[in-house]
Amino acid sequence: MDPAIITLCVLAVAAFLFITELIPLAVTAMAACTALGILGVLPSKQVYAGLSNSTVVLFGGMFVIGAAMFKTGLAEAIGIAVVKKAGTNQVPLMAAIMLVTIVLSSVSSNTGTVACLMPVIIGICQAAKISPSKELMPLAIAANVGGTITMIGTPPNVIVTGALSAAGLPTFGFFEFAYIGIPLSIIILVYTLFIGRHFIPDKQAGEMDEEAVKAAAEEAGASGDSAPKSKTKMWISGIILLGVVACMALGLKNLPLHTAAVTGAILCVVTGCLKEKEAYAGIDWVTIFLFAGMLSVASAMEKTGAGKMIADTVVNMMGENPNPYVLTAVLFLISNVLTQFMSNTASAALLAPIGISIAQSIGADPKPVLMALGIAASMAFATPMATPPNTLVLGPGGFSFNDYAKVGVPMCLISLVASVIIIPIFWPF
Repeated sequence: MDPAIITLCVLAVAAFLFITELIPLAVTAMAACTALGILGVLPSKQVYAGLSNSTVVLFGGMFVIGAAMFKTGLAEAIGIAVVKKAGTNQVPLMAAIMLVTIVLSSVSSNTGTVACLMPVIIGICQAAKISPSKELMPLAIAANVGGTITMIGTPPNVIVTGALSAAGLPTFGFFEFAYIGIPLSIIILVYTLFIGRHFIPDKQAGEMDEEAVKAAAEEAGASGDSAPKSKTKMWISGIILLGVVACMALGLKNLPLHTAAVTGAILCVVTGCLKEKEAYAGIDWVTIFLFAGMLSVASAMEKTGAGKMIADTVVNMMGENPNPYVLTAVLFLISNVLTQFMSNTASAALLAPIGISIAQSIGADPKPVLMALGIAASMAFATPMATPPNTLVLGPGGFSFNDYAKVGVPMCLISLVASVIIIPIFWPF
């Protein structure tokens, strides 16, 4: 059988499993690349080559640094300090919650940020006699959009970067995502404060799933005990994070991104901010293995011509010489719709290699197309299952499925328009 057809069959099965989640996402990704090796599509040396990718190393290191922020209590302390200074008026409190969440989510776990801040926000709302639902929905929204500011802020950013690397194309820089991430964050923040908040229901606080919140916080690296936190370790973890970010921003030749991240992770352990086992536990292995597995699938699609087959089909459906702006908007919509019902990591992993093939087939630069796909996958506002932050606030906010749709759908459309306008400015076709 033609290797391209085999690859498409494996991809179709993987897509079905990603959408249904009949088996864990990481298992699906690794099974896909394993199947391609067994079927002779990929040579044995390339089946698991994604695990040695520098982006995987970068992501792993930053996971550890993020875990140190939560373990030492730094992230929680920053969040609590900012939120409490905002007072008890609904709108200023909402602005403070969203701003601090956007900043924290750009360099650490979106889910962990929400899990750590949510109990504090509920307590403040109850004391001020403000409906928690009015503040919890913006918390989840800010966590989702804040992750788009840096490469490590959200898995889709890493996925699209890795896809470009696997295809032998120029990749995105660490802070390059900020060109679209910061404007989007500002737009969503302003929209929520002045218009979106009116669509958020005013409901009595529901029951908080304490176990889920605790599990999410611990997964991000937060300590589960109530013992006083060491301020010294807070400062150390903060300095390490700032140092790593500064090195990445300077683009030092002898200190590439992944080396800076690993150095920071090592320092977190050496200085006692994290124990060795806590460092391992802080790494999101699901994302690591999903990313590595889909890199191999992307490589197979490129080498066998399977990606080109999909691209040609899509392009033919849109007629001769399709407008790259229209094509990007269509791909944005596809990615955005998928991410409302499945993992944003999985949707980005599925579409990234296809996006590259489509861009190349019409003679366009893949970068703006990949950026649109990644951003669209992170704009997961419209359903409670779209992203873990949405799910965490579901119970305490007393939200229904329709509540997310009323608030989220306009934001998804705003994100689409903003992305189609802004992305080509920084990444021309």
